[in-house]
Amino acid sequence: MTRRSLLGLFSSDLAVDLGTANTLVFASGKGIVVDEPSIVAYNKKTGQVEGVGKDAKDMLGRTPGHMVAIQPLRDGVIADFDAAEEMLHTFLQKAHKRKRLVHPRIVIGVPSETTDVEKRAVLDAAYRAKASEVHLVDQAMVAAIGAGLPVTEATGNMVVDIGGGTTDIAVVSLSGIVYSRSVRAAGNLMDAQIIEHMRRKHDLVIGERTAEAIKMEVGSAYPADQPLSMEVKGRHAIAGIPKAVTVVDSEIRQALSGCLSTIIQAIRVALECTPPELSADISERGIVLTGGGSLIKNLDKRIRTETNLPVSLAEDPLTSVVMGTAKMLEDFRLLRKISLYGPN
Repeated sequence: MTRRSLLGLFSSDLAVDLGTANTLVFASGKGIVVDEPSIVAYNKKTGQVEGVGKDAKDMLGRTPGHMVAIQPLRDGVIADFDAAEEMLHTFLQKAHKRKRLVHPRIVIGVPSETTDVEKRAVLDAAYRAKASEVHLVDQAMVAAIGAGLPVTEATGNMVVDIGGGTTDIAVVSLSGIVYSRSVRAAGNLMDAQIIEHMRRKHDLVIGERTAEAIKMEVGSAYPADQPLSMEVKGRHAIAGIPKAVTVVDSEIRQALSGCLSTIIQAIRVALECTPPELSADISERGIVLTGGGSLIKNLDKRIRTETNLPVSLAEDPLTSVVMGTAKMLEDFRLLRKISLYGPN
């Protein structure tokens, strides 16, 4: 089959990075058409969906009692099936501009250690969202492809994809995964550790959105040249009144130390489990970081210090998974090689 006819085959088809924190959808010939938070807002009185994606995130932490904003995915897997189906359906409609008769083929990236039951839940959600055919691929594998690593060559490549719910680590060679592991230590755990730190040290109750802002503004994995600080507003845990405190990078770095140590330990285990021939390639090529969690300040420096290996960020860490998944729409032969789950 020629590339032209193959592209025609997949002309209405989609690549999906179904993330715990954000979902991205790539449409053939159009690029990334959806980039929204993985959140659904429900009205508990009526049972109706009030918002999906950006609309729902705006409601997070600010909803009245009868409204609830939830994340359908937790730790990289579907926690609320109905909400996940509603979210997928909405995003697929947005991708095709509300055309009801379109039934696309879809390629979806999932964490390395997703169980068969969890994979089936993703497949069912996609089919019920009107997909005609669904393929699941390993997130770390497609992150490596999206980061531009030569995965089809006989050389070792290591990618660390730090998302919202999971960190996926893989060693890839000859279009296959030599080693892969998924640990549930990533962006959401970092936010939770910041929330706990603020309550314990400052008696300040904050929400997830504030925790994420702290993480991005003053969070770091290794000391910076200049100290950083920011004012944080929340509610006093005891008095119950509004309160503002100033936090500095060193205390947030300490708060994040548990999550970061888990990620680095998982990288060490991956290096220990890598065959010697591929280890030599990795020592020369280094480790590539992708995913939103890789944007923590000086994370590359921390990993470099602890592994003595070169470490680099992907050109666009936030889109590596969806762009790698999108390449599967153009290379059906490679898709068949790396597909974890798909049509018979």
